[in-house]
Amino acid sequence: MRLTVLGCAGSFPGPESPCSAYLMEADGFRLLIDFGVGSLSTLQRYVGLHAPDAVLLTHLHCDHMFDAVSYVVVRRYAPDGPYPPLPMYAPAGAPDRLASAYGQEGSVEDVYQFYGLQPGTFPIGPFTVTVDRMNHPIETYGVRLEHGGRVFCYSADTAPCEALLRLAQDADTFLCEASYLDGMDNPPDLHLTGREAGEAATKAGVGRLLLTHLVPAWGSESHTVESAAGAFAGPIEVVRAGAGYDV
Repeated sequence: MRLTVLGCAGSFPGPESPCSAYLMEADGFRLLIDFGVGSLSTLQRYVGLHAPDAVLLTHLHCDHMFDAVSYVVVRRYAPDGPYPPLPMYAPAGAPDRLASAYGQEGSVEDVYQFYGLQPGTFPIGPFTVTVDRMNHPIETYGVRLEHGGRVFCYSADTAPCEALLRLAQDADTFLCEASYLDGMDNPPDLHLTGREAGEAATKAGVGRLLLTHLVPAWGSESHTVESAAGAFAGPIEVVRAGAGYDV
C-alpha cells in the first residue's frame, strides 16, 4: 500500500497544508480518505484531478469533507463529462449534507453513489476495510486497511477510546491525529494530544506513528513530537502535504 498525504492541517487550512485528505493506493486502485478544505488543489498537484476510484469520509465536519462539495462541479460539468457516480462511503446524512452545502435544489447522487458506514469489515477495491466509531461529538469512524499482509490505520478525529486501539492493533503504519497540546485544559471527548497518540501507538503495538491534524496556528510541533516520543519508542514523524509513505 502507498499513502500520499494531500492535506493534514487540523480544523482549518494552515499556511502550508490543506485540511485532512489521504490517498491510499494498492494494485492500481486509489481510495481517497477524507476530502477536507483545500485538498482538491493538492489532489491535482500530486496525483491528478480524476485520481480517486472511491472516497471514504470519516465524518461530516467541514475540515474532513468540504472539498467533496467542490468536486461535484468537476464530475458533473467536465467538458468530457458528466462522469459516472463515484462510490462514496460516509456516515448517515452525507447525501443531504453535501447537497445542502452545494447550495441548490436537488441531490448530488448523480455524482456520488453513497454507501452508509457502520462498524464492521467490508471490501473497497483491493482493500479489506474495517471501521469503528470514534470518540468525537458527531458520528465519526476510524479506519483500518489491510492488503498484502500489511496494515494501515487512520484515527480520524477522536479522543482516547478502546475502539481506536482495536483498529490500530499491530498496524504497520498508524496515522493518528494529535490536535491538542499536553498540559493544557483541553475540551474532553474531542481530540488527542501528542502523548495520547503515543500511548495509543504503544498499546496497539504499531510499527510507525505518523502524526497529523496538528493546528499550526495554535500548537507546537516540537512539543507534540516530544510528548508523543515520551509515550512511544518507535519511529515518529509529523506528516506534510505531498509526502508519500510505503506501508
